[in-house]
Amino acid sequence: MGLSHKVAVASIFATTALILVGCGKSDNSSQKQTITTSTDTELSTVDLSKTTSVSAFNVLNNVDEGLFRLGKNSKVEPGIATDTKVFNNGKTYTFNLRKNAKWSNGDPVTAQDFVYSWRRTLNPKTASQYGYLFSGIKNADKIQNKKVAPNTLGVKAVGKYKLVVNLEQKIPYFKLLLGFPVFFPQDSKAVDKYGSRYGTTAKEMVYNGPFTLTGWNGTNLNWTLKKNPNYWDKKNVKLDDIKFNVVKDPSTSLNLYDQKKLDMAQLSATQAKQMGNNKNMVSRKQSSSYYIAFNQKIKAFKNQKIRQAISMSINRSTLANKVIAGGAVETDNFVSKGLAYSPKNGSDFTSDTTAPASMKYNPTEAKKLMTEGLREVGQKQLKFTLLNVDTYDQKQLSEYLQSAIEKTLPQVKVSLNNIPGQTVLSRQADQNFQVTVANWFADFSDPVTFLNILTSKNPSNISKWSNSAYDALLNKTNGVNGNNPEARWQDMIDAQNLALQKQAIVPLYQSGEKWLVNSKVKEIIYNTAGANYNYKEAYVK
Repeated sequence: MGLSHKVAVASIFATTALILVGCGKSDNSSQKQTITTSTDTELSTVDLSKTTSVSAFNVLNNVDEGLFRLGKNSKVEPGIATDTKVFNNGKTYTFNLRKNAKWSNGDPVTAQDFVYSWRRTLNPKTASQYGYLFSGIKNADKIQNKKVAPNTLGVKAVGKYKLVVNLEQKIPYFKLLLGFPVFFPQDSKAVDKYGSRYGTTAKEMVYNGPFTLTGWNGTNLNWTLKKNPNYWDKKNVKLDDIKFNVVKDPSTSLNLYDQKKLDMAQLSATQAKQMGNNKNMVSRKQSSSYYIAFNQKIKAFKNQKIRQAISMSINRSTLANKVIAGGAVETDNFVSKGLAYSPKNGSDFTSDTTAPASMKYNPTEAKKLMTEGLREVGQKQLKFTLLNVDTYDQKQLSEYLQSAIEKTLPQVKVSLNNIPGQTVLSRQADQNFQVTVANWFADFSDPVTFLNILTSKNPSNISKWSNSAYDALLNKTNGVNGNNPEARWQDMIDAQNLALQKQAIVPLYQSGEKWLVNSKVKEIIYNTAGANYNYKEAYVK
């Protein structure tokens, strides 16, 4: 998200986004418009205040709706808000809401539902990892830091259908944020009714978007999105059903596709090569960063030279093009390529930054740095367990990293622990790991969606790396330079450069995927940042 964001979350964490494809009758047919698809990631919750999963955010983006929807190329389009007015030098927003929006339980969607949702997410008792996204809204940071009550947040309902938001400073990307599911409304009646079970099954949740979630009991590996008869714009929703099945092995997925039991199959690197230029192959680049995080509670990993040595033992070209492949992008940045462009000359953010030497494969220098680093921490050897998820591609990644590090650095022994994604997320959030592969999927099309998660107090800063100069640069982007696009851009460049010079994390690659897609599916909107998929106007030809 974010997926995680990813969040990124503020690591958002998921190993793949959901891609929906399929076959069926034309829109005028009496038969259902149905798509069947696979994903390699289970659902853990659809509580928007608590999830950090790209899979969940892609579901939420279609079963719920906020003030705005994000169309092609993240274009801001009307959602629950019918019009928006901006006052006070960009610090006050007034939204008028449509009066025909309803929840799936029949309740109207009101301005108070937004107030309630935002306060709930920010409330420290909720323990949301996405509260930091509200930074810049009046009192949001103070609420996060338990200095003031959630009801002091700068958002209020004026009657049932007018929402007023007061900011502490201008947020250049505010409308993009409002299209992300964390800013969607919630029905307090449903939260109260279901209590701790809220969002843990399809039935213990209500929906206000184009679709509703059905058939998910909280642990099963399949679920369905069904057209929502209560949605205010249901006449423009063409699909009747979108069926999901969790399939972690790409060989199984491809077999099911060949048997016409799936309408889409994600390909492994080997499969993609074998398919060549198959006309049904689709590439999906993602605004993401897969990276290594080191637990800063451990003495050895506080040593910058040890972190740099591990970084220099990795051949990122081999990793991206041969190990992950399938559309993966080699990178020496934390911020993803193709996410954001300079307000001065239109250059990609990653071309304006300067990668340090430690982001280049250099076995000789890696050996030297590891020897020096171990000497400085008083050790002759380093042993650690690398935590990662248990999907096919991530197992391949873990094995490559183990081999590359041990081959280059004879003093280092790496053990692998690949386990289900939900457990990995929990252990990362609790800082219960030595070294882990994490990822961040962009929540919106701005570099701060990545850079923010390395600030000292961000809940998604799972390693707990901290640098006051870095924090100061990020504070400027959301503060004194918030109204100066070029100065703000330079702050972000400086922050990225500093984090990599200090080897806060070890970026590995930017993800991309190759799928076999049935060509009959039309008008699926894919965005690289935030919730990736918008199926509102998709249909089967």
